Amino acid sequence: MSDTTEAMDKTETLGWLRRISGDLATATLQRLESTLPWYAEMPPARRSAVGLVAQAGITSFIQWYEDPGSTPWIASDIFAAAPRELLRSVSLQQTLQLIRVTVEVTEERVAGVGEHLREAILLYSREVAFASADVYARAAEARGLWDARLEALVVDSILTGEADEELPSRIAALGWHGHGEVVVLVGTTPAQLDVDQLRRTARKLGVDVLIGVQGSRLVLVVGRTHGPSGNGNGNGDEAELPFSEVAARLEPGFGSGHLVLGPAVPALVDASRSARAALAGFAVAKAWRHAPRPVDADDLLPERALAGDPLAKQTLVDRIYTPLQAHSADLVTTLWSYLDNGRSLEATARELFVHPNTVRYRLKRVSEVIGWDATGPREALILQTALILGAIGPDATRRRATSSRRPR
Repeated sequence: MSDTTEAMDKTETLGWLRRISGDLATATLQRLESTLPWYAEMPPARRSAVGLVAQAGITSFIQWYEDPGSTPWIASDIFAAAPRELLRSVSLQQTLQLIRVTVEVTEERVAGVGEHLREAILLYSREVAFASADVYARAAEARGLWDARLEALVVDSILTGEADEELPSRIAALGWHGHGEVVVLVGTTPAQLDVDQLRRTARKLGVDVLIGVQGSRLVLVVGRTHGPSGNGNGNGDEAELPFSEVAARLEPGFGSGHLVLGPAVPALVDASRSARAALAGFAVAKAWRHAPRPVDADDLLPERALAGDPLAKQTLVDRIYTPLQAHSADLVTTLWSYLDNGRSLEATARELFVHPNTVRYRLKRVSEVIGWDATGPREALILQTALILGAIGPDATRRRATSSRRPR
């Protein structure tokens, strides 16, 4: 550049910039193609859209140089030239690379024109970088709000059991990585809910979570991120953790109070069964004074049955009374007598006219058949409730449930 060029005033500089703006845009696109592999691999339509953004940036710089007070709207106007899908295909990092290349080409072309022009380019590029960060932050925030609403809708559908044909597509839209068994965990919402921490903990445990907040109640739908024999996180120990252990490690993310784990179901579309059990257990957990945290919903079957939960009643009959009755009437009789006599072996033996060792043997067989041990106080309550429900019979239970639903 000559001394005359360096001495150009602002008006002459603006005229010169407008004349070379087309050349700057062409040189910028050529530099993008030669230095940024991601740009060269783009489809022609996307490359054209990026070119429009670069051209808009150069044009806006000239307008800004003429009126620096127009920074806010001009910087935002650059991205108005880009179609909406470009924001989804070009990352923030790539956008900043685009800005850097454009600035480099412009600096090279205006070198020697004047230090004031170079400083203006650097200042403007900073404003554009901030504007681009703001655009992506707003897009991420909007996406996050949409995902949160969609996640809340999915969790609500699971809790109510009102699954429809759109549920699988909604789940897929959330990026659910779960495969196989799923459980529902219900507890209280902490004063400061850290959703990100819950998700990080879940990933470390090899599970995925859907999180729903319903006032004071926090609901987690938990599913493994790998198949039955897979390893979702490269850690064989963590991959095979039982859901009870997973719930224990997620427990710090809940507020004080009871935490109830529903039974495992085969897939996410079946999660409403686990949710019903967990919600019913959460509603009555306070009736068990020394309930652990977390507690399995099936460990609250007596309280749930007393509260009128039909699922708990049916579970108790199906898993305890029916198998014992089918195996041996003597086992049912012995269990009745043992529980009625305050879990006394001698009193049971006298009532049944058998030796106490016979009672011991039959109680052992009861445990082998159904998996519950009648000698423990908590399990004795579960077994006695099952015997009462089994003795009432399904017809009587059904009549009571029907009558309770009649309008008054």
